[in-house]
Amino acid sequence: MLKLSTMTLDLFADQPAEITTETVLKGAIVLRNFACAQEQGLLSEIRKITADAPFRHMKTPGGHSMSVAMSCCGSWGWVTDTRGYRYQPQDPCTGEPWPAMPVVFSQLATAAALAAGYQDFMPDACLINRYEPGAKMSLHQDKNERDFSQPIVSVSLGLPQVFQFGGLTRGERPLNVPLGHGDTVVWGGPSRLRYHGVLTLKAGTHPLAGPYRYNLTFRFAR
Repeated sequence: MLKLSTMTLDLFADQPAEITTETVLKGAIVLRNFACAQEQGLLSEIRKITADAPFRHMKTPGGHSMSVAMSCCGSWGWVTDTRGYRYQPQDPCTGEPWPAMPVVFSQLATAAALAAGYQDFMPDACLINRYEPGAKMSLHQDKNERDFSQPIVSVSLGLPQVFQFGGLTRGERPLNVPLGHGDTVVWGGPSRLRYHGVLTLKAGTHPLAGPYRYNLTFRFAR
């Protein structure tokens, strides 16, 4: 089990639930309850961001509509359409820059990366995914970023969902990792390009997030 740094403990000193760490694979860590202390602020910022950049169901290059509703914040936003997968600085729905990344977002991502052993992570993009019952994310790689030495930080809020962590090829059988509210997954190094996804979300109600699971995925895109 990893020990959290003094800096990380100071940032989250009011944490109501015990933070524990689990090594899934080399370079991939689950920080249980890591985001719980910031839950109210994170959900509030999601509402503000999506008021300006509303959730939408993007389409894959093949024309398939994703079951997950998405938005973004930061200097770069990830988009998909018939032109392919890419990062761009403007929201294609509004033509405006993506909303700025809130300080509580960037501080959480940096602290989570540090707790997992990755120093100096400064994300410039945050994908905000909203899952409702029946939504899922098939196995995929995060490979549109330019610097694979930087980790990915993924924060879960709301309903529980099963995260799948696979191999470096799509055909490898994935591990199933249950994630609950506040759990944060960090992966990089030898695990940076592993396939990953989530199984279908089951119906339920969370006291803060209602019928949804929100996922904040932080990346250094450019």
